[in-house]
Amino acid sequence: MTQTTETAAVEQPPKPRRRRVHRAWFVAAVTFVTIIGAAAFRSVPGLLIDPLHDDFGWSRGTIGAAVSVNLALYGLTAPFAAALMDRFGIRRVVAVALTVIALGSGLTVWMTAAWQLMLCWGLLVGLGSGSMALAFAATVTNRWFTERRGLVSGILTAASASGQLIFLPLLSWIVATYDWRPAAVTVALAALAVVPFVWLLLHDHPADVGQKPYGAADFVPKPAPVPGAARRAVTVLLSALRTGPFWLLAGTFAICGASTNGLIQTHFIPAAHDHHMPVTAAASLLAVIGVFDVVGTIASGWFTDRFEPRRLLAVYYALRGVSLLFLPILLAPEVRPPMVFFIVFYGLDWVATVPPTLALCREQYGEDSAIVFGWVLASHQVGAALVAFLGGVARDAFGSYDVVWYASGALCAAAALMALVIRRRPADVVVAA
Repeated sequence: MTQTTETAAVEQPPKPRRRRVHRAWFVAAVTFVTIIGAAAFRSVPGLLIDPLHDDFGWSRGTIGAAVSVNLALYGLTAPFAAALMDRFGIRRVVAVALTVIALGSGLTVWMTAAWQLMLCWGLLVGLGSGSMALAFAATVTNRWFTERRGLVSGILTAASASGQLIFLPLLSWIVATYDWRPAAVTVALAALAVVPFVWLLLHDHPADVGQKPYGAADFVPKPAPVPGAARRAVTVLLSALRTGPFWLLAGTFAICGASTNGLIQTHFIPAAHDHHMPVTAAASLLAVIGVFDVVGTIASGWFTDRFEPRRLLAVYYALRGVSLLFLPILLAPEVRPPMVFFIVFYGLDWVATVPPTLALCREQYGEDSAIVFGWVLASHQVGAALVAFLGGVARDAFGSYDVVWYASGALCAAAALMALVIRRRPADVVVAA
C-alpha cells in the first residue's frame, strides 16, 4: 500500500483568551474609595467634644445634640438618597453629597455660636453624609452584582472603617498639635478630592458600558428614571411598615447604631480621656477598631453568602453586648493588653451586622430592598443619635459613662433575641409607587 506523504500544517491550539476583569469590580473600587473619602468626617465628632467644650464653654450635652442631629439626618436622608439615585443617577447624587459635606465642614471654622454647629455639622454634613450612607453601597451592589453580593456588601461597608483608619490618627494629631479648625478643613478637602473620581469613573448602571451585571446570565437593560423620588421612598416605607420583619430589622439596627456610632465612635475618646488616657492614644485605639472592622465586615459578607443571616446577627449582637459590659473596668491611663483585646474583639464586630441585614432586606423586599434598607439605616442612625445625645447628658449628670456602657450591653442582648425571631418565609415584594 502506497502512502502519500503530505506536509500537513500543524494546527496550533488557540491561545486561551485572557479573562478581563468585569467592570463591576472597578465600580466597586471607585465606590470604596468614595466612601473612604466621605468617612473622614465621621472620624471627627469624638475628637471635637473636649476641644469645643474648652474653646466655647458649650456643655457636652449641647455638642452631643449637634452630633445627634448629624447622625439622625445621616439615616433619615438615606432612603430618599436611594430613590434620588434611581431618578438622577448615582454619580450626580454622590458628587453633590460630597460637595455639601465639604461645605458644612469648612464653614465650621468661622462658627461662634452653638446653633452654627447645629447648622454646619448637624444639618449640612448630616444631609451630605446621608446621601453617602450604606444605601449608596446597597444600590451599587444591587445594580452591578447578582453573585458575590454578600462579599461586596462587606467590602463596601468596610470602606467606612478604612476611612476612619486613615484619617483618625491624622486628625487626632492635628487637633492635639494645632487646633480643631485645621482638622475640619482637612475633612472638607478630603471630601472635595473624591468628587473628580466620582464624576469621571462611577457609572450608574452596567448597561451604560454595555455589560451584564456580574454573575448575571442575561443582559439587563437600564431602567428608565423613576420620577417622584420622595413619594416612592415614603410609599415603600408605608408598605414595609405593614410587615413584621421590617420592625425587627429596624429595631436591631437601631441598637446597632446606638452601640457603635452613637456610643463608641462619639464617646470613647472623651471617656478614655476621663481616665487620663492621652487623646492621641484613644484615637489610635479607634483606628485599630477600623483595622479589624475591615477584616470583620468582609468576613461577615463571606459568611452571609454561606450561612443563615438571622443566626449571624444574633451571634454578633450577643458578643457585642458582652464586650460592652467589660469596658468600664478596662479604661485606664495607659493602654493595657485587656483593652487591646477589647479593641480587636469589638472591631471585628463593629459593622459585621450590615451584610446579613442587607441580605434579609433583599430576601424580604426584593427590588425595593435598597430603599427599605435606607429606612432600616435611618433607624440605625436614630439609635445612634439618641445615644450620642444621652451619653453626653449622662456624662454631665453622673460624671462618668459607666451607666451608658451597661445600658448598651443590655440593649445588644435584646437585639440578639429580636434577630432570631425574624421569620424565614419571604414576605411579598413591596410594590413601589
